[in-house]
Amino acid sequence: MGELQALQVPLITPYKMGNFQLSHRVVLAPLTRQRSYGNVPQPHAILYYSQRTTKGGLLISEATGVSDTAQGYPDTPGIWSKEQVEAWKPIVDAVHAEGGTFFCQIWHVGRVSNTGFQPNGQDPISSTDRSVNDAQCTPPRRLSTEEIPQIINDFKLAARNAMEAGFDGVEIHGAHGYLIDQFLKDQANDRTDKYGGSLENRCKFALEIVKAVSEEIGSDRVGIRLSPFANYMESGDSNPEALGLYLVGSLNKHNILYCHMVEPRMKTLGDIAESPQSLVPMRKAFHGTFIVAGGYSREDGNSAVAENRADLVAYGRPFLANPDLPKRFELNAPLNKYNRSTFYLSDPVVGYTDYPFLDETITAK
Repeated sequence: MGELQALQVPLITPYKMGNFQLSHRVVLAPLTRQRSYGNVPQPHAILYYSQRTTKGGLLISEATGVSDTAQGYPDTPGIWSKEQVEAWKPIVDAVHAEGGTFFCQIWHVGRVSNTGFQPNGQDPISSTDRSVNDAQCTPPRRLSTEEIPQIINDFKLAARNAMEAGFDGVEIHGAHGYLIDQFLKDQANDRTDKYGGSLENRCKFALEIVKAVSEEIGSDRVGIRLSPFANYMESGDSNPEALGLYLVGSLNKHNILYCHMVEPRMKTLGDIAESPQSLVPMRKAFHGTFIVAGGYSREDGNSAVAENRADLVAYGRPFLANPDLPKRFELNAPLNKYNRSTFYLSDPVVGYTDYPFLDETITAK
């Protein structure tokens, strides 16, 4: 690639993320795909992830449960059991064989679940006992103050298991209305103990998880995903700017590798809305690598990097539909359109590993 072309495509420029040398700024966003039968990653995921791997590219795995209480959707993977760790190993090995860097996103859905997904048919757990207005969800049980260290420990053990599976690091899922977000946001957190009330108290759970995971595997292998502006699953906040700024300031004390933040324009799932709000203040306040996500095209991804509003840009649906997305961005080639109707099929191939590569379509003009 000539120097002139590199200047024209900021997304296709190298970047050093801590100890990881990346060859470009296009990140595979974590994409939940319900194809891990019985919560165990399957061999077909080897092809899915390796198709999307480039030498020096960063991939973030689909959200992966930290415990048997963490599930809220059919056939999403976990990383709490020996069987799951062993199943992840060949998938991670395949990404590394292609020269990629691979982080495991660890999550707990909290109240976005129902008794059918829970051990012994128990109630889902949350920051609150108020249920989310969704027919798929059953009323949660509010975690007691004394139980919270156990949940933090689940995240710590999941991070240790991710290292055993060979991942390069973990991304703590603190976004999109799931358990950590249920503590962070004042719409969902109605607690009166030390984990509720003030902004500082609401952030305590998230930051204790960050601390525990960082101490377990090293802060240079830890990222977190946050969506302060979003209102997914009735987890909105009355002052998202204050929440985002407080969080990044606190994260700086733990020296974590990256913060992956969702744009304010993604208020609800899948819909882009114009927003006067911006992630730039958080970008400026955070000391580590700053990854942005949320409805990015090639053009505004390039602008975000060129204008220093982000170090890396995560792409979800375009990367699903275009396994060679970095190459297409480099050549400004046309993109395959994604097929939303196949996103959550349980088929090992359809809408998963069957999207064509550029050399299988018309050569770029």
